[in-house]
Amino acid sequence: MTTTTLNPDSTSVPVPAIDGAGASTAKRAGVLLYGVVVYAAFLAAFSYAIFFVGDFRSIVPTTLNAGGPAADVSSALLVNGLLLALFALQHAIMARPAFKRRWTKIVHPAIERSTFVLATSSILGLMYLTWRPMPDVIWSVGDGPLATVLTALSLTGWVLVLIATFLIDHFDLFGLKQTIRYARGGQHHDPAFRTPGLYRFVRHPIYLGFLIAFWAAPTMTAGHLLFAIGCTGFILVSSRLEERDLVTFHGDAYRRYRESVPALLPRLTPAR
Repeated sequence: MTTTTLNPDSTSVPVPAIDGAGASTAKRAGVLLYGVVVYAAFLAAFSYAIFFVGDFRSIVPTTLNAGGPAADVSSALLVNGLLLALFALQHAIMARPAFKRRWTKIVHPAIERSTFVLATSSILGLMYLTWRPMPDVIWSVGDGPLATVLTALSLTGWVLVLIATFLIDHFDLFGLKQTIRYARGGQHHDPAFRTPGLYRFVRHPIYLGFLIAFWAAPTMTAGHLLFAIGCTGFILVSSRLEERDLVTFHGDAYRRYRESVPALLPRLTPAR
């Protein structure tokens, strides 16, 4: 029986065995190179996201609030809405079990996850390049201690995201582990169903980290608010879809976990 880790970002599903033992050296090297390049692209996209959302204009050329193409409000709403919809649609389609079963008949299972990550990173790159700033201020706490606290809280959210990925299997989540095992000629097995560390307090610590990072803003502009609302809606819908898949895949084990651990608001004591 195939088992998977509790993965709140993208539900794992059974796919054909990944066995590189009979593959040529060139093919295995190519798969590994693909995985490494895609992982590097993910690191670049993730790092840029921190500065993009946090409006660190001194570090990156474009942020949610500055640097992008100028546009009137209606045009900005249309373009930014389409960018958010594209991101959500890609995840909604590529993360679903039915799609993965068909997709792995076209794309080798060893690079299926990396290809998902590459698509995500590409869409983020497109967002960084084409996002239309909407600089009207909704709220601002000004300069001072509160602004520092909110910035630190937002950065803490990003750290929480990273920690949560390492708790479940960071390199498997972003496809690198699958390509390494294939290159070594080994058989890939999905991580076992488990709920380590933060997952005993909250079912979706990755999503929780993103929510903190997006909403803890010293200055909330119209563009940032649109981004935060769009991403929050995506998280609420995506978590429901993923949990439906997890219940189908893990059955009572996941139902018991769902009953004892909250989705996004952490419990005060760890579940047993």
